[in-house]
Amino acid sequence: QVQLVESGGGLVQTGESLRLSCAASGRTYSSYVVGWFRQAPGKEREFVATVSWSGRNTYYTDSVKGRFTISRDNAKNTVYLEMNSLRPEDTAVYYCAAAYSSSTSPPRVDSGYIYWGQGTQVTVSS
Repeated sequence: QVQLVESGGGLVQTGESLRLSCAASGRTYSSYVVGWFRQAPGKEREFVATVSWSGRNTYYTDSVKGRFTISRDNAKNTVYLEMNSLRPEDTAVYYCAAAYSSSTSPPRVDSGYIYWGQGTQVTVSS
């Protein structure tokens, strides 16, 4: 069992940055792939980024490539999402999710994850 807690959300202006954190407790986090998803009002939850257990393999949805960076510190049981050049369309509740996997190609759909955090709100004003 893994418990996930997101933090770092907030209200920023267009072009500013935020760093989200996803802290895990429970079983060894280093054996898990971790993804970030987001859900805007009235829209379905969508994939944002994911990282393999080692941190060496990362994947992003096209709309955030070059602006967002996912990373992990297994010693701290934490995965980060660095978000730069934020846009109003990035406004959403951001969720982290985890699944036990040694794959170097983590899932990019929410059905591939078992454990979910409660979400953190990111609002980007224009």
